[in-house]
Parts: sequence; C-alpha cells; structure tokens
Amino acid sequence: MSKTLKIYLALLCFLFIAIIAVEFSAPTPINWQKTYNETQKIPYGTFVYFNELNSLFPDSKVQEVKVSPYEYFDDYYSWADSSYLTTGTYISIDENNGIDDTSAQELLDFASHGNDIFISSSYFPPKFQDSLNFHLQNGYDFKGKAELSFTNPRLKSDSISAEKGLSNIYFSEIDTLKTTVLGYQKFGDSSYVNFTRTPWGEGAIILHAQPIVFTNYYMLKKKNAKYAAGVMSYLSDDTIYFDSKSKLVNVLGNSPLRFVLNNPPLRWAWYLALISTLLFMIFNAKRKQRIVRVIEPVKNTTVEFTKTIGNLYYETKDHDNLIEKKITYFLEYIRRVYFLDTEYLDEKFIKNLAQKSGKEYIDVKKLINQIAYLRSKASCNEADLLRLNSAIEHFYTK
Repeated sequence: MSKTLKIYLALLCFLFIAIIAVEFSAPTPINWQKTYNETQKIPYGTFVYFNELNSLFPDSKVQEVKVSPYEYFDDYYSWADSSYLTTGTYISIDENNGIDDTSAQELLDFASHGNDIFISSSYFPPKFQDSLNFHLQNGYDFKGKAELSFTNPRLKSDSISAEKGLSNIYFSEIDTLKTTVLGYQKFGDSSYVNFTRTPWGEGAIILHAQPIVFTNYYMLKKKNAKYAAGVMSYLSDDTIYFDSKSKLVNVLGNSPLRFVLNNPPLRWAWYLALISTLLFMIFNAKRKQRIVRVIEPVKNTTVEFTKTIGNLYYETKDHDNLIEKKITYFLEYIRRVYFLDTEYLDEKFIKNLAQKSGKEYIDVKKLINQIAYLRSKASCNEADLLRLNSAIEHFYTK
C-alpha cells in the first residue's frame, strides 16, 4: 500500500469519526410527524391520552386492538345465538384510520349489539358515510386558529382554542332525523359541525373530526385535557378497545435493527457502512477482474447456403421443383404468421388472408390464383418462376 493511499484512508476514517461525533453531540430535533401512536411521546403521539384512559374510565378495562377490527371482533361473535361475547367501546384516533369496508361493517355490527364506536379522524370509512348518511367537506380557505366547543351548555367551559396542526375537515351534511350534533369548530366567523352521535341498533356511532386534540401537544397544553375529557364523557363506561397504532412496531419488535434505525446517528452510520462496503466490493472486483477472452461469434452461413441451393436448382433448370418449394414455403409462412388453414385455397381463404395481412384483396386473389395455376400446370418455365417469385416478394414487402 502506497503512502498516498494510507493518507487518504486515514483522512476518510477521521472524517467518518468526526461525522459520528457531530451527530451524537447535536440536539435531537423535535419530530412533528402525526403518528397518533400511543407509545410515542412526540408532540403528535397519543401517549398521554392513552395513559389517561384509566383515569377517564376508572371502572373500565383498556384493551389494545393490534389487528384489524374485523379480525378482533369477529373472534368474539357467536354464530349460535347471533351475539357478541363481549361488550364495550371501540376507540380509534388517527389522521386517516385506514379502516377497510369489511372492518367497517364489523364495527357497525358491533355497535348494533349495544356498543359504542368512537372514531376521531379526518377521513372516515366510506362504509360509514353511506350507512350513516353524512358527507365531509374540506375547507381549503381555513386560516388561523379554530374554536372547538360543545353543544351541551354544561360543557361550555371545556371549549378550547386550537391552531397548530388542525384539520379543516368538517361535516357538511348529516342525517338530521337520526344524528345529534355534539360539537362545533369555528373558523373565523363560520361554525361547522365536527362532533356527532348517531344511534345504530342498540348502540351508537360517535364521530369526531379533529383527532389532533388528543395528541400529547394539546393534552399537555393549558387546560385542553378538559376538552378531551368532555368528548370522552359521551362514551359508555365499559371495556375500552383502543385501536393501537403500534401494530407495525410490534411486528418488528424483535428486529435487531429496530434500535439502530430509530436513532438518526446510528441510522446514518449504518447507511454509510453499507455504502462503503458496496463501493469496496465494486472497486475491488473491478481490480481483480480477469481478462475475458473475446470469442468470435459463429458465422451465420444460412444465407450463403440458401444462395448455393437456389443457384443449384436454377442452373439445373428444375423450375417445377423450385416453384413447388417456393409455394410450400409461402403457405407454411401463411400458417405460421396468420394461423390460416392452407388446405383449400378458395374464396374464403383469400378473404381471410386479405383481412389478416392487411393486403389488397385484388393482389391477394391474383397471387393465390397464380399459385393454383402453376400447381395445375404440367410443366413450368423460367418466366413462371420469375413471376411467382416477384408476386411472393411483393406480398412480403408491401
């Protein structure tokens, strides 16, 4: 190893160590991602809310739902007496809950048996919109902060002002005969419905359009927790089935890279190590690549062989044999390319060949008639061979 190469390697190692030191010494930036994950303490996680559920519902047991609602509640359904073997309230808080139609129908069935479904989201399952007869609107002109309030006068003091991370989704249409408005969100001088309750069977579907108020950022700010408690006061005091947002984390919980990838300095060190290893393999393989001997491709003598055979037939004046072979090869070409039966060269065959080949009907008919004539002729001459060859070549090239 040359002295210059040693210097470059030393500088590379020093730079690598310096980058790691800077990354470790730098303060961890705040993660403002809206995860709504109950295990995360970042601003838009729901760690505080989830841990306060036991205080909000002291007589209830909190169960985490780590599979789809259909997978979870279908196991509790008794087909013998068409009832559920458990009761309670299902809670889902997320920007976009991703509940599919099958799970949405399962939740509707669960509610119809006397249970509550509470979903706080900006986008509700289409199945809910069709069944509960409501529509959402996106207020794109929304700016500034919003006032969130309840229709119940006893909860008037629990109203809050919110600004950061708000959604501008609201209920533009509801079924006023069945649905009760529980709350509003006020943008400027306009108020919109953001909190509803709809009876469903023996239970109820409770929908809320501002999931951001249940995050750590708002739960720990001023007296905003009172608003969340006011929303929860509409739920029955029974077993709480909380839809966990850490499903993927639990699946990957045993992964040895989980800790590395969750820490930015270690993650970048891991990526840099992979890239360095890849570059080493590429350059090292290039240096040790042996010279590959150039092998000349086998010369294609098909054309020369064909010319030799053609000249042989032409010089022996065996025009009948050569015409027969050209006709045979041409008909085989028709069978292989256009998938037509060439046993009977009748009017139907001519029409089909003209349609599939895109050739003029007159030209095709002339060529087929010429083939039929030469087949019936007792002896052919050189002029016949040249005319047939010209007609076939015209068919191939035109």
